[in-house]
Amino acid sequence: MKITSFNPQIITKDADSIVKLFEELGFEKRHNPEGIGELNVNGIRMKDANGFYLDISTPDVQLPQDVTVIRMNIDDFDGAYKLLTGHGFKNFYGDKIVEMKNSRSALLISPSGFAINLIQHNKG
Repeated sequence: MKITSFNPQIITKDADSIVKLFEELGFEKRHNPEGIGELNVNGIRMKDANGFYLDISTPDVQLPQDVTVIRMNIDDFDGAYKLLTGHGFKNFYGDKIVEMKNSRSALLISPSGFAINLIQHNKG
């Protein structure tokens, strides 16, 4: 398994104020996919001049507060999923994997409470 990218991700209901803050810190919007998966997630990918990335996601679910997770893109979803669940991570979606035309993903929560958004983009 190879990690192809690794960066923070903020899951929120108020993306506008977070985008504004990080723009003031030097980040720029890179792209903005909408309607991702069954939770109808809108995403914003930002990057600064040093090459640091930040993802901001707004799912169509009620959130009591913002949640910060680690976004980890990998080249072997099944291997990484097995490794993390073997360490006690639980899939936020139960047994469901979010299958999209260009990617597979799952939000995995560690036994201590931190989360990894595991993503594999399909090449093609």
